[in-house]
Amino acid sequence: MVFKNTYIPYGGYWSTPFCAWQKSFQNLHSIKFAADIGARFLQEKKINPKEFDELIFGITIPQPSQFYGTPWLAGMIGAEHITGPMIGQACATGARGVELATIGIETGLRKNILVIYADRCSNGPLLVYPNPQAPGATQDRESWVWDNFGYDPFAKNAMVETAENVAKEADIPKEEQDKITFLRYKQYQDSITNNRAFQKKYMISPIEVKDRKGRKVLATVEGDEGIYPTTPEGLEKLRPVIPNGTVTFGTQTHPADGNCGIIVTTRDKAKQLSKDKIIEIQVLSYGEGRAKKGYMAMAIIPAAKMALKQANLSIEDINAIKTHNPFAVNDIYFCREMDIEWNEMNNYGSSLIYGHPQAPTGARLIIELIEELVLKGGGYGLFDGCAAGDTGAAIILKVSID
Repeated sequence: MVFKNTYIPYGGYWSTPFCAWQKSFQNLHSIKFAADIGARFLQEKKINPKEFDELIFGITIPQPSQFYGTPWLAGMIGAEHITGPMIGQACATGARGVELATIGIETGLRKNILVIYADRCSNGPLLVYPNPQAPGATQDRESWVWDNFGYDPFAKNAMVETAENVAKEADIPKEEQDKITFLRYKQYQDSITNNRAFQKKYMISPIEVKDRKGRKVLATVEGDEGIYPTTPEGLEKLRPVIPNGTVTFGTQTHPADGNCGIIVTTRDKAKQLSKDKIIEIQVLSYGEGRAKKGYMAMAIIPAAKMALKQANLSIEDINAIKTHNPFAVNDIYFCREMDIEWNEMNNYGSSLIYGHPQAPTGARLIIELIEELVLKGGGYGLFDGCAAGDTGAAIILKVSID
């Protein structure tokens, strides 16, 4: 179905910089951090938290007291009158949060929803599970971030192996991955030219990182941290992570920390909250897909095709494309299957370059998609990305400028 009644106010969203894991955001409680930034955003935009009738909270990596999830977060941003679901769908959380909010608006159950996404890959939790039947009643342990990056219990492989599987089946050599990675790096550079003019359209900064007592400023974050200086020569020298493979540390993303937020609402409310009344952003459709076991990057194709079909559009109708591309393989495969050129997508950056804090990743890409469409004078935009479990999720937006 085509969504007909759901809108995002222009400027009704934010992203923090993304900091590579173990950098400036490494010790921040991701829920409290999201509350601080969310409250700051609402104050700067002069939006009363009481105006929202639901909060949807996307998070995939546990934090202390997360049991209280959305109600706790709502209270901390001054919206103690509302609640809502806490969702986690790995890398698809960004798209799923928008889709879930859209359903609330389309059905008339809600009028004005705030979606907040927060995660911290740094210092991930070590979980301990009781196992009375183990020798000596020892406990089972799981490093939430590291163990799950390294092993899919259904496909029985690591994330990087899914990329290698697709590279092998689709005949995507290392040289091709190096070339597209360097292109994506150059596209990211466009977002930080002119004193980060593009990023400043949506990014909250500077951010002061304080110690646990909230007194001493440990760091001031102006922009993304942990971006690797990338050259063709440097990429060529890197060896594959897996022996006899093709994927290097240079042609895959890095874990990161950060948060994002998006307001999803009615047309009238979007106009009221928009920073430019002539710009209208409509959510048109959502798509999802699943690839065969162990071939995660391939899931982006059925997801995109479903979203396009739901919106009654073809790929030729799309004016801007942003993808969550944890591996360079993803974009090469996407371009081949959808018959588009590498430089026709991921302008101004993508997660391959600026990192991947899980739940917020897709949300930032959707926000950047909106801003690119505004610069283009409007049109249709597609966000698409893969996710754990060999799945994919996609969102189509329409930006109109009158």
